[in-house]
Amino acid sequence: MIPNMNVYTERWGIDSDNSIKPGLDAVQEALSKVGNPERKLQVIHVAGTNGKGSTIAFMEAILKEHGFSSGVFSSPAIIDIHDQIRINGDAITGEELDKSFRAMKEAGVSGLLTDFELLTVAAFLTFGRIGPDYVLLETGMGGLLDSTNVVVPLVAVITSIALEHTAFLGGTVAAVTEQKAGIIKNGIPVVIGPLPKEALEVVQASSNRQGSPLFTYGKQFWMLDDVFNGTETFQLAERKMKGLHQGVNAAVAIQSLLVAGIQLAEEAVSRAVAITQLAHRFQEISPGVFVDGAHNPAAAKVLAATIRSEFPGEKVDFVIGMLKGKDIEKTLDELTPVAASFTFLTFSHPQAATGEQLMEYCHHEEKKVTMAENDTIILSIDRNKKKIVTGSLYLLNSLMDYGAN
Repeated sequence: MIPNMNVYTERWGIDSDNSIKPGLDAVQEALSKVGNPERKLQVIHVAGTNGKGSTIAFMEAILKEHGFSSGVFSSPAIIDIHDQIRINGDAITGEELDKSFRAMKEAGVSGLLTDFELLTVAAFLTFGRIGPDYVLLETGMGGLLDSTNVVVPLVAVITSIALEHTAFLGGTVAAVTEQKAGIIKNGIPVVIGPLPKEALEVVQASSNRQGSPLFTYGKQFWMLDDVFNGTETFQLAERKMKGLHQGVNAAVAIQSLLVAGIQLAEEAVSRAVAITQLAHRFQEISPGVFVDGAHNPAAAKVLAATIRSEFPGEKVDFVIGMLKGKDIEKTLDELTPVAASFTFLTFSHPQAATGEQLMEYCHHEEKKVTMAENDTIILSIDRNKKKIVTGSLYLLNSLMDYGAN
């Protein structure tokens, strides 16, 4: 479900399907009907299990500091449909989105597409009309059969690989990687973050088949003590986004822009990295209360490492709501070593697991369920401990009104 998309589909009388249907035939047909706007764009295509949003946020800020305009297509929504399409960091306006939906209606795409495919076409139409210097394009799910995989990019980026969406992408790391690596195109360079050995082998094989130069984190580029080493070497300021993983994301972003042929200046890169902040990425929304969108075991492992780094020797209170179908037990197991307590809640979403269901998977001694879903439970701090709210981006979205930062 894409929040408020129905406002536009109903206004313009466009039918779309809210199911997931991997494949490119329908979106290619629709793009042909609207004039193939995606062919006019300079695109950096980003896939991966975790880190896509942060990596794109770093690239977006770096481009801005160098005087370039940018368009971003990302998912899921933070608030609603508008923030999934950004121009120079700002959510697309209703007026601009109306122009894109009008064009799709007039071209006769109604009934051809799923919701996400329809929004993908709207994004390409918007970027084609406005004409940003660069488009940062995030895959929705996987890569090979994802509706965004209709472009020939300047560079293909894979941030990380872990098991996810196994019903669609496959039940092994290798199978998931085959889908992610589907964004690799003939002769187009590839930049990757640190990948598991099994995933790295798949990406290397795909790059070799396509004749695509491969730039691997830890080999051709890396980040160490706020110094980026890669195609160029940059001394950087302290990052606003904390955690070693955000240093990796920043490095992937910088190397990707360099590989795309964009000349970067150390001072401008440093300013951008220092100010980049993405909602729900270890974001402090009130004193001592943080939100982080760790909704799978890999992301939870990274969150635990960040807690150890930022709060050495401390344990934190977790408030958690998650969707059914996620790997709840392994996600909680990753957080347990840094947890003082867990509070589980049921939040307003049709696929949300109940707090009681979540608690059944928790192996920590200090745990409870609350019915509260408001600022009292979220923003209050017990025992002077830090509080981390995590589990589902849909839960975190509901907290935006409470955020102070």
